[in-house]
Formats: sequence, structure tokens, C-alpha cells
Amino acid sequence: MRFELVVIGTSLGGFSALKVLLSGLKKPFPLAIAIVQHRHKESGSLMSGYMQQYTTLPVHEAEDKDELLPGHVYLAPADYHLLVEQGSVTLSVDEPVCFALPSIDVLFESAADTYADRAIGIILTGANRDGTNGLARIKACGGVAIVQDPATAEIGMMPRLAIATTKVDAILPLPDIAPYLVDLLSRVRS
Repeated sequence: MRFELVVIGTSLGGFSALKVLLSGLKKPFPLAIAIVQHRHKESGSLMSGYMQQYTTLPVHEAEDKDELLPGHVYLAPADYHLLVEQGSVTLSVDEPVCFALPSIDVLFESAADTYADRAIGIILTGANRDGTNGLARIKACGGVAIVQDPATAEIGMMPRLAIATTKVDAILPLPDIAPYLVDLLSRVRS
């Protein structure tokens, strides 16, 4: 299979968007999924349990050196950057990027550097520019760039900036992203 990893970035409105996206992904899903959702550092680890209600895929709050397993979802913990290495994740407490810790750009850039054309990046709703540079790097390394249609985003700023910066592969209404991803992966396998 050509692809090995899906990375997703979202901010304001992201909890609702992630519910829709994750509910459309069923077992067996062939790739690991790493997610940065901007959230307050006091938010704790409740997000994984909350998201687990909407998907059959196992959802984990990422821990340093977790193995990236196909069909598993890894959420960046509050107040940590999430990076990917070949086959695992790393957590960092470096300075915020675009005022965010965790930062979408940090995750996406590590995915581009490690997985290059085997990475798929998805930008969802949000109110800042975090993820714009990272998605551009994924695309520059030969990966796939998918963006939520700003008209269907709770806050369209993040998707609009990603579209303005990167020649994306698909701009889709939120309910169409999971089916597009499943179809893309099925075409690559066949």
C-alpha cells in the first residue's frame, strides 16, 4: 500500500467535525490516524473517551513512543506537541507554534519529513493559520492534501488559509471526507 499515515488538524469547532469524520471510518481501516485538536491545557484526557463514542476504531490519548498501529486513532494530549517518527509517536513540550500547544504544523511537518508521499493531511474547521505550513509541506513531499470546504466549517478561516497556500487534492464538505478517504485507499490497494 502506498499510504501509511493520516494526520488531521482542527481547532475551533473541531470536536463536532471530528465526530462526523471519525464516525465514517470503520474497521478494518488500514492506516494509523494522528490528530491535533487545539484545546486548553487544563482539558485533561477526556477527549479520547468522548471521541470513542463515535467510532469503532480504537482511540488513544497518545503517549510518548506509542507504536503507530493501523486502524488506531492517536490524539495529541493537551499541552504537548505530537510528532510522528517511523512507526511511532513522540511528545514534546517545546514552545507553542501559532500560539498552539499542541500544534497542527508540528504534527504535519513531522509527518511530511518521515512519511513524505505516504502521508495524507486533512485540515478541518478552525480560527487560525496553524496547519497551513504543515499541509503545504505534506503536499510538497508528494503526500495528499484534503481540506474541509470552508462553507461547511463552523469556522472557515483555517480551511481558507490552507486552500490559499496549497494546491490541495480535494476540498470537500465535512460529511464527504471519510467516504473520500476510504475510496482513495481502496483505489490504491486495488
